[in-house]
Amino acid sequence: MENQQERRQNFSKRLTQIELENRMILFSYTVVADFFEFQADHLFFMNATDSVGKEWIFVGKFHASDTVGNYVSISLPWFAVEKGLKANDEITFTEIPQGNRSWKNFKVVIKRKIRLFGQDIWGELMV
Repeated sequence: MENQQERRQNFSKRLTQIELENRMILFSYTVVADFFEFQADHLFFMNATDSVGKEWIFVGKFHASDTVGNYVSISLPWFAVEKGLKANDEITFTEIPQGNRSWKNFKVVIKRKIRLFGQDIWGELMV
């Protein structure tokens, strides 16, 4: 039987140098709409577990803008430092189903592109 609910299970993006300098990543609200209900100027919290099992709490905020539309910022100051994040690293948040609980839990994975024997390979950061 086909899954009747066409809902995304994750969201991701490649990090920019500006995002790393500010230790904050930005997503268009349409990218995260399956996970969070938009409430302008409200904060939200994300529990996340990284690839080595460490738990993190990320603080996000909803923003409304006439020029760029609705977007979400997610702050990750200690995570960015501890993981040694670099521009063009890819960060992916995958939802871990929690039943009817009101908070969201995610697995967070960082991938970095390396060049090996003349080929570009994406590998998961395990730090």
